[in-house]
Amino acid sequence: MTSPPAAHNAPMPAHEKGIELCDGSALEERGAAVLFDVMLWDEPVRAFALRYDGRPVAYVNRCAHVPAEMDWQPGQFLDASREWIICSIHGALYQPADGLCVGGPCKGSRLIPVRVEERGDKVYWYPSREIRPLFAPCS
Repeated sequence: MTSPPAAHNAPMPAHEKGIELCDGSALEERGAAVLFDVMLWDEPVRAFALRYDGRPVAYVNRCAHVPAEMDWQPGQFLDASREWIICSIHGALYQPADGLCVGGPCKGSRLIPVRVEERGDKVYWYPSREIRPLFAPCS
């Protein structure tokens, strides 16, 4: 029996394991979001993560109607009832769980999701074909 090629034994690159975003305790239930910078289609943009119904969710900070940042104060995305992500410019309302716009000029559209996962006491985000780290992570 032969051993697999060395490439199969190589450690997984850091971005495939997730890129550490924050401590889980930094995301309070329906509280302020943690902001972070990413590359979206080779353009630097801001993204945000917040905790909703016990789990972290993350999106590119860009309204589906017009590509403008949505927070009404840095890290503040939820409306007064803490039920909806609201665009401070257009008043569009998004479901935090899936980014679907349920009211406003872009009804039926979605925010661009960023995959996040909570493991242990940390929250990690995962690059995709469209969303990459601002800088290449160290392996």
